[in-house]
Amino acid sequence: KVRTLRFSGEDWQVFDTDGSDCLLLAKSELVQKWNAAGLLDESLFGEIAFGGVSFQSLLSHKRYALSPVEGGKSPDSKVDAIAFSSALKGSREFSSDVAFHDAVYVEQYSRLLPTWTLTPQVNDEVVLGTWLTGGVVVSTDSFRRLRNLTGWMPAYDLIDIITAAGLVVPADAGLLAKRKPSPSQTEKKVTPAEVLIESGGEKAKPGLFSLPGRPQIEEFFNEHVIDIIFNSEKYQAMGIEFPSAIVLHGPPGCGKTFAVERLVDFIDWPSYSIDSNSVGSPFIHETSKKISEVFDKAIDGAPSVIVIDEMESFLSDRQSGGTASLHHVEEVAEFLRRIPEAIKSKVLIIAMTNLIDMIDPAILRRGRFDHIVEVGMPSRIEVTSLLASLLSELPKAEDLNMDKILDALTGKALSDSAFVVREAARLAAKAGKNKLDQVSIDNALQRFPEAIEKTRRRIGFDLDS
Repeated sequence: KVRTLRFSGEDWQVFDTDGSDCLLLAKSELVQKWNAAGLLDESLFGEIAFGGVSFQSLLSHKRYALSPVEGGKSPDSKVDAIAFSSALKGSREFSSDVAFHDAVYVEQYSRLLPTWTLTPQVNDEVVLGTWLTGGVVVSTDSFRRLRNLTGWMPAYDLIDIITAAGLVVPADAGLLAKRKPSPSQTEKKVTPAEVLIESGGEKAKPGLFSLPGRPQIEEFFNEHVIDIIFNSEKYQAMGIEFPSAIVLHGPPGCGKTFAVERLVDFIDWPSYSIDSNSVGSPFIHETSKKISEVFDKAIDGAPSVIVIDEMESFLSDRQSGGTASLHHVEEVAEFLRRIPEAIKSKVLIIAMTNLIDMIDPAILRRGRFDHIVEVGMPSRIEVTSLLASLLSELPKAEDLNMDKILDALTGKALSDSAFVVREAARLAAKAGKNKLDQVSIDNALQRFPEAIEKTRRRIGFDLDS
């Protein structure tokens, strides 16, 4: 029997033989790299001809896992999880910089064999967290979130698994593992929602969500998202089960992404992203298929968050005419179908766009996205609030000319204010100062992108000279 594993953009053939699996590797140079790195000796591989092509082959008994790390099956027991952690730790000892997110897991030899693809690298904490959850991108640093996604496993077992991988156990892990449950409790399969309540998820968040520099967005999120999530009982009594979907729209640099990232961090639920890079495809039906897969993962990992960036890429008006709009009909229909389903399954949906006028009206009507929130460029009061927050964390001189700073930054993106403060701090440290002074801030304002653009020297030939 032949099984095909699809990962890292290639097909890897696995043959079921008498008592063993045979993994055929299309690239012999990978075997040489593994041997050179000390991960697996080249003598363990053999030559097999198949279809007129020569492959490097590696035998692994059926009782052991042999699969790609990316998209691999989540473990069935603590023993399976410890085995993977040991392989991760053992493989890391041979190389400090190689990435294992695109590796082949060979349990029999306790190794992760990297494939060195061009995909963005991820750290070991994310590799382990994603493997434990069966594909949900989550780091072991987010222990509470990971605990919610692995409800079949007691918190103290999860700590053992992280430790076996040679990773640092988060500080809050001890609180969740404080009380060891009885054997009868450990046998019970706990749902993510039950784990959230058991661990104090509905009451554990102290205070309110804070967003320095954007009081109106902060107030909106606290009222329409945070309060409903963490005080669900009083809302459910009035028929409000879960927050409605939200659209943030406004010009580039107005702070939409920053606001959403802060909200996701505060809620601390598994988050899933839909954008042109992650789901876009030139093939017919492929984009809608990928969108559906993201919704399926978010629903399986609920309570969770889906963040839709540049929503105009998928949800432009189907009636606008032209060839481009025809490709979005199926994608819009997929969103229309899945959004209400996801909300009922406790998936918070937040979308962002710079071009709200391009969005299909069916998407923006009540029942899909109930809240359409405009995010403008920050006012002087908002910039003042952000600067006060940023400067409160730094030693600074008492005679700072705040009016001059505000004149330069009002109406600019909040990220520009953060850049100026960070650059001023860097310049002050470089000059050996122990306080942030006006000279450092003035120099940082001179390095502001607009100022640089005006004074940038052009290099080239003058044909008139």
